[in-house]
Amino acid sequence: MTVLLRLGERIDALSDCLGRLLAWLAVILVLVGVLNVLARFLGAQLGVALASNGMLEFQSMLFNLLILFGAVWVLRLDGHLRVDVLRSRWSPRCRAWIDIVGILFLLAPFCLFVVFYSLDFVVRSWAHLELSANPGGLPRYPVKTLIPVAFSLLLLQGASELIKRLAWLRGHTGAWSESNRGRA
Repeated sequence: MTVLLRLGERIDALSDCLGRLLAWLAVILVLVGVLNVLARFLGAQLGVALASNGMLEFQSMLFNLLILFGAVWVLRLDGHLRVDVLRSRWSPRCRAWIDIVGILFLLAPFCLFVVFYSLDFVVRSWAHLELSANPGGLPRYPVKTLIPVAFSLLLLQGASELIKRLAWLRGHTGAWSESNRGRA
């Protein structure tokens, strides 16, 4: 079990690193949004087209990446939504079992489904070097490539959470607890 716990710690470290990168990505997203607004405003004042479809699509792609990869970090922080009215009444042992069942029968199959079915989508996009249909738009194939990557990382983080819950149920008290929430 200690080998698996070390593996879980490495996965958690990867997710923590991803979370720090996402924090900077959020800052970049805000700056790009501000630039887009200023370009539209100044362009309207000057009678010149300063805004571009490329910048708007870049902003949209950054937002997409934030959502896709943010799910990994939120799972790491144990921050996903739950029905706390019910969950608060359950014992920690019951909560651990519910998490295990959720990971095994909901999260893992969904991630595998998305990874499997997105691969053909990505391959077709790369085969055509797919571009946006908008004039001045950006290539779409690099961002589409990140869909199976993000869901693979989500599956990895789910494995880490599964390891922690199982270790806790086997008596490794430091492996997981409700007090570990938001510990990044």
